[in-house]
Amino acid sequence: MIHHSSITKPTFSVPISTHKHRHSTAFSNPSFRIRCESGDVSSSSLSLSPEGSSLKKNLMESEGKRSELYPGGMPKMGPFTGRDPNVKKPAWLRQKAPQGERFQEVKESLTRLKLNTVCEEAQCPNIGECWNGGGDGIATATIMVLGDTCTRGCRFCAVKTSRNPPPPDPMEPENTAKAITSWGVDYIVITSVDRDDLPDGGSGHFAQTVKAMKRLKPDIMIECLTSDFRGDLEAVDSLVHSGLDVFAHNVETVKRLQRLVRDPRAGYEQSMSVLKHAKISKPEMITKTSIMLGLGETDEEIKETMADLRAIDVDILTLGQYLQPTPLHLTVKEYVTPEKFDSWKTYGESIGFRYVASGPLVRSSYRAGELFVKTMVKESHAKSLS
Repeated sequence: MIHHSSITKPTFSVPISTHKHRHSTAFSNPSFRIRCESGDVSSSSLSLSPEGSSLKKNLMESEGKRSELYPGGMPKMGPFTGRDPNVKKPAWLRQKAPQGERFQEVKESLTRLKLNTVCEEAQCPNIGECWNGGGDGIATATIMVLGDTCTRGCRFCAVKTSRNPPPPDPMEPENTAKAITSWGVDYIVITSVDRDDLPDGGSGHFAQTVKAMKRLKPDIMIECLTSDFRGDLEAVDSLVHSGLDVFAHNVETVKRLQRLVRDPRAGYEQSMSVLKHAKISKPEMITKTSIMLGLGETDEEIKETMADLRAIDVDILTLGQYLQPTPLHLTVKEYVTPEKFDSWKTYGESIGFRYVASGPLVRSSYRAGELFVKTMVKESHAKSLS
């Protein structure tokens, strides 16, 4: 699954200058990145065991009782899926179609360098703003390593899936490092699809990419938005000690909705374990996660999740609106208002998060808050040297 595709798992965000002779900096803020294109889980993962069959039955019965809460939900699509054409997105979610000279320059540059972006694969709603520079002349792209095909099938994510994706390109870490450092940027975010087919989940490939970038440009700041590596804490260690500056992994949703929203191989406790271990392994490491809203979670469940994240000392939290990528994916249960997102930002910072980005269109790799997190990284480095 790719972390927060409908809202906001691994890729790297890179600010790309579109002006000649200009090398400004741009940092990609926390966002919700999401990952995998899914089929109908009701006929696959939910029917693998007696417990799965029971869960499937309960979900379908629940959907029948509460269908008025889920617009759409056409029977042929399966429980909690479908799309009602009469339900329109609120005004605050409407974005202009991506276009413009800078947008085309970035698109052509990424195509030429054969780099995959989560921006395109996960259908990010901010692609036009980020690739056009957001008013500062610096375009930001979030790039995926380890290919563009995920081994998981999360029900919120638009990235394509396969049980046996092509093997990783052994030259990708070096080629990616050369491409990114040639753009003159000073903060990047690297992400990827889930690679359960690899022994270490792709951690070594991530680490090689980080090391190659640091070798070519020692002062570059790097954030990795990763998978859970199937809970392999040694894989987490490998990446955390590769020269990484920010370790990001998305918990995606509240505990109760994990099985409905995410692939069965992911889970709340496993994600918490990964985030906790990253901080234990390297205490000065900045950790980050994100949550999608609008899937049927309650305020108390959001507060519980935020409390659990603070208990393991997660530094940065992003919250954004889940948007259904296709009728085969989970239906939006609620469009959360901008005012409500503002209140979650205030609440999150009041309980100890160092930074909270919260808004309908916020994603793990979105531009907002870039300067703040960049400053946080520098402060963390200074503290570790003192």
